[in-house]
Amino acid sequence: MTVRVNGRVVTPTGVVRQGCVEWDGDRITAVAEYPSVRDGHWILPGFVDMHTHGGGGHTFTTGDADEARKAADFHLSHGTTTLLASLVSAPFPLMRTATEAFAPLVDEGVLAGVHFEGPYLSAARCGAQNPEYLRDPSTDELTELIKLGRGAIRMVTLAPERDGALEAIKLLTAQRVVAAVGHTDATYEQTRAAVAAGASVGTHLFNGMRPVHHREPGPVVALLDAPTVICELVADGVHLHDGMLTFATATAGPDRAALITDAMAAAGMPDGEYELGGQAVTVADGVARLARDGAIAGSTLTMDAALRHAVNAGIPIADAARMVATTPARAIGLGDRVGSLQVGLRADLVVLDDDLNVVRVLRGGSWVE
Repeated sequence: MTVRVNGRVVTPTGVVRQGCVEWDGDRITAVAEYPSVRDGHWILPGFVDMHTHGGGGHTFTTGDADEARKAADFHLSHGTTTLLASLVSAPFPLMRTATEAFAPLVDEGVLAGVHFEGPYLSAARCGAQNPEYLRDPSTDELTELIKLGRGAIRMVTLAPERDGALEAIKLLTAQRVVAAVGHTDATYEQTRAAVAAGASVGTHLFNGMRPVHHREPGPVVALLDAPTVICELVADGVHLHDGMLTFATATAGPDRAALITDAMAAAGMPDGEYELGGQAVTVADGVARLARDGAIAGSTLTMDAALRHAVNAGIPIADAARMVATTPARAIGLGDRVGSLQVGLRADLVVLDDDLNVVRVLRGGSWVE
């Protein structure tokens, strides 16, 4: 049975102010003008969060399937219809356990995949990563995880200056796993070598990276300058100044800039004491920081809030919609399934009011309760 929703439809090519989206079952069957409709709610593709550690009081970082399901449900209520479960640096046994626990959730469609942010990261730029668990990339570990996951491993973030990093990047890309550059003290040249080896994502650009210097551009400039790299941006006003958010977006363009939450369990929860990767986190005024040294420890962001922040910072809504859906979907190899309002793709959409607050969420052709 064909079902329709009308309003201001944001498509990959712009806004259809009097438009409609139709679907039958779980597939979009039409996106068209509908002149008899007055401007209604905004209709955007379902959000795609390629980097989140939890939310709603629940975490992905312990490898617990029940926790993961609840965290995914929380973000779904905020319009995120596709997400990766991001883990932080951990001992290899926990990486194995999480892979085994989350693979069935990927098969079920609760998760789109697993993202290992670490442990192959720089101690100098570890941020909220636990320094006890940092180590050089291991192709043996990665090979075992990829086999164990049976397609569940979608992305791995590593620092290209660590011994064995380029070999790890080549292995990942050969296995159709996204290699991301992050938490790195790499030089410009080392970062370009990682991109040449196949790295295609910059993990939360600027954060956890050697800063830009006019005589040593470092990883930020190398990633922004690489046409094959999609750069993650945390649009919460804490990780990035709005001027830097709009600068990076203008430099990379909305087809190479992806908004992420980098959320942890405290997203959607009151201020207080939390945990991330075995480390104590204090949330005050909605900002999560490590108790031990005050380092930013993920965020309390949701994708709808990221969208609102980006638009309020001056990014046009059509561009922001690409940045919360189309671009991240393409970054993790799912652009032919989700991420835009196009015929044949999964019927995922978010209905927003004039203030860009979530009114309704559709996933796979069914309205979310």
